[in-house]
Amino acid sequence: MIMDKAKSIAETIRHSQCVFRASRFDVRSIEVPTKEEHTVLREFVAHPGAVVILPILDDEHIVMIRNERFVVNHELWELPAGTLEPDEPPEKTAFRELIEETGYHPGLLKPMLNFFTSPGICNEIMYAFVASDLKEVGQNLEETEKIKVEVLDWRQVLSMIKDGTICDGKTITTLLYYQMLYR
Repeated sequence: MIMDKAKSIAETIRHSQCVFRASRFDVRSIEVPTKEEHTVLREFVAHPGAVVILPILDDEHIVMIRNERFVVNHELWELPAGTLEPDEPPEKTAFRELIEETGYHPGLLKPMLNFFTSPGICNEIMYAFVASDLKEVGQNLEETEKIKVEVLDWRQVLSMIKDGTICDGKTITTLLYYQMLYR
């Protein structure tokens, strides 16, 4: 299924034109057919994909981060995540990002699900992983990252989703998916 998504995205990009290039994404333009057999020009963000990781310490505790996000000018409760580097497999990105952002090395890293983050404007695929058998090795943050690591129990996490304290989409999706299918 994920290969079908990736092939479909590659085909769309092949038929589009780059109108802006940034360090982590491009803005591209493509002609989209209308019902009346005309075309209209639409822009979208071409993104290399990203990962989100659910680090499980034990049956009751998970590792979360408080991440200062300049785009929304707010510190958000999140699961660790990051953007794929060129030609980097999602598993390698997940492994790297978990250590960088939380300081935990996973003994076991398993894929859980993948989803589009905002398909109306962006082709980003988010690959969600579960990490377990964690060993603390120390954070390795990038220069601009301001991240605090927190260990929370599942009751706290679910309460924080319910009251809106956790408001990051990838985090909510991953936590509730895991809670619904694996707990």
